[in-house]
Amino acid sequence: MRLSKKEAELFYKLYELLLIYANKKFNVIKNVNSREELENCTVEEVYELRNKVYEHPEIIDSFVRENPSNLSPDELKIVSEWKHFVKGDFIIFRYLKNYIIFLDLKEPPKAYGVSALDPNFEELRPFLPIMVEAVLLPFKNKITYDTFLIPYSITFGGGIRKTFNNAYQEAKSRFGIITSLPFSPERVEQSDAERLKFYLRSKENREMYQEEIENLINKKPELLMLYHQEMGKVHARTYGRRLREMGVKSGWFAILEGTLIASGTTKDEVERTLQCLLPPEKRKFVYLFRLK
Repeated sequence: MRLSKKEAELFYKLYELLLIYANKKFNVIKNVNSREELENCTVEEVYELRNKVYEHPEIIDSFVRENPSNLSPDELKIVSEWKHFVKGDFIIFRYLKNYIIFLDLKEPPKAYGVSALDPNFEELRPFLPIMVEAVLLPFKNKITYDTFLIPYSITFGGGIRKTFNNAYQEAKSRFGIITSLPFSPERVEQSDAERLKFYLRSKENREMYQEEIENLINKKPELLMLYHQEMGKVHARTYGRRLREMGVKSGWFAILEGTLIASGTTKDEVERTLQCLLPPEKRKFVYLFRLK
């Protein structure tokens, strides 16, 4: 979840050279013309200079074009990709094996897998989730941040943490975990069928996305069969528990719109019963499950 020492050193070198170049153009900090002089500046001064770069992202292309530091083609390519930065407020949400999850709550939510620059980043783990202002940058087929993580003095209770988790689950379902930039939602966003499955996944989701579920089904009536099959799975779990509590050990059962309408010792037996009970257009909405 962290850049290697060599990668971090390269990042700092390129980033500081870009800032020095930008400072010569914008004259934000007086008499700063080298990395050593930049490192002696206050955090506030560097923060102001850094913001100037993102206000004028064309400075990145200008730096690459002029190449004032005689960087290699590979190094210039890294800097060139920084124009695809993502700036905003993020929830540092979770540590995973390969990256840290930065959650963007703007609709639709997105989850970025970010590699840390600083080995001390691990110290934040007990305090998660925390909200920060940050800029995410592509770096060698990964995502990192531009050295600045500006925390907000906000604590989160159980209710809001649950909201974060719901947003994280939706982000993963829609886009997966984003691990490279630039990111194009249009290329990866899930199909309507996948979205419907996500909305129906839990009771909480079904309540939260009730309007979205209705809109999807109205927009695409062919999703109605998927809706009944997914809801059939939900009801089958409840009926399965009840049947076991009553001592039923095995059998096949049919559910339609949340109601148990047929049962038998074999699947074929239940199918024959359904042919007698239902018109053909209703049969496709029935969910069959086996208790064993």
